[in-house]
Amino acid sequence: MDHVRSLVARHFGATGGELLVGGIPVSALAREHGTPLFLYDAQVLDRQFALLRKIYPDEFAISYSVKANPCPAVVRHFLNLGLGLEIASAGEFHQALCAGCVPERILFAGPGKTEAELQFVLGRGIGEIHVESLREAHRVSTISESLGIRARVALRVNPGAEVQGGAMRMGGKPAPFGVDEERLDAVLDHLVDDAHIQFQGIHLFTGTQILDADVLVAQYRRGIEIARRVADRIGRSLRTVDFGGGLGIPYFPNEAPLPIDRLGASLAPLVSEIRADARFHDTQLLIEPGRYLVGEAGIYVTRVNDIKESRGKTFLILDGGMNHHLAASGNLGQVIKRNFPAALVNRLDDPQAATFDVVGPLCTPLDVLARDIVLPTAQVGDLFGIFQSGAYARTASPLGFLSQPTPAEVFVRDGAAILARRRGTYDDALKDVP
Repeated sequence: MDHVRSLVARHFGATGGELLVGGIPVSALAREHGTPLFLYDAQVLDRQFALLRKIYPDEFAISYSVKANPCPAVVRHFLNLGLGLEIASAGEFHQALCAGCVPERILFAGPGKTEAELQFVLGRGIGEIHVESLREAHRVSTISESLGIRARVALRVNPGAEVQGGAMRMGGKPAPFGVDEERLDAVLDHLVDDAHIQFQGIHLFTGTQILDADVLVAQYRRGIEIARRVADRIGRSLRTVDFGGGLGIPYFPNEAPLPIDRLGASLAPLVSEIRADARFHDTQLLIEPGRYLVGEAGIYVTRVNDIKESRGKTFLILDGGMNHHLAASGNLGQVIKRNFPAALVNRLDDPQAATFDVVGPLCTPLDVLARDIVLPTAQVGDLFGIFQSGAYARTASPLGFLSQPTPAEVFVRDGAAILARRRGTYDDALKDVP
């Protein structure tokens, strides 16, 4: 509960024991839009972006990683703040264009880009493609030749293991991501010599959900070392050096927030080195955060539909579950189930009275959103909210499971609630049936 209180005090506020989102009582939002639903608070997005812009100097551009949350209202909001976009599929590229992003401000990373996807994005003038294998580089070159263009390409590098960290490692070991550092020169030579490729720079991303500032800076420093090596080999400065994302947010009681001021202080010496190095005079540095920008802005709100006891345990049964929020159920990578910060968001001031297992409506024992959580005395109709639900929640979940309707998404900005994505209907399950 301490984590919940901290999030409420820092980002949202409450009145009469009820959570406010953008100044609007959560019960009013639930009445207007129904439950289950995802709520996103624009003020939190602004606050998180301002923190990053404060500590990352002007040499660093910031691109929002769409995979964290592709909600159209969220993507448009970040575009209005001046961010570029990082995408991981042609579908995300299409969503980025529909949100109003010009193709030149989009970069495309991911280990499994298909020929059709590359044809689609190259034909529309994407800003940069981050190739992850020599075969992919050949594919990009062939398509570029057929289109009569030179593709802007960066090379994703899988570095050594000495700078690893974070909850999910994506490099420094055998991995589908990027080109192993020990094979870098051979692939690099091919890219530089290819007449249909404009080689831009490198992309280094080795982990995600990092809460240690020292780990992040060590990874950035390793990236600069690799960039120097590449610049020396090709005989010119790089146009781009992409450090990826990786900035985390705390989900569980034993986790502390990323010390953002310490990160800024630790970055300063590295930035001074970069400024003094002629190899980086024309280089655009880049980070592509997702979770850090949007994770704390989102809340998943469901309604208590039933309360039952079974052999000494009390269950709250909700109208939404793991099909909407797989991560909160522990089925998206957790080895041991741990509860996301959660509360009865219409009873924040009520005393903690009992221990519950909180489950969804699905016909599977995997559908558990919180286990042994202490809450106030609950009633049918109460609203159960899961915080830290802005990233890798709705779209990282099996929305089609058991043909349940999909939840609405509501974007709250300047005291107004905007329906960003409608609630699904039962007919949606038949939309692909001839």
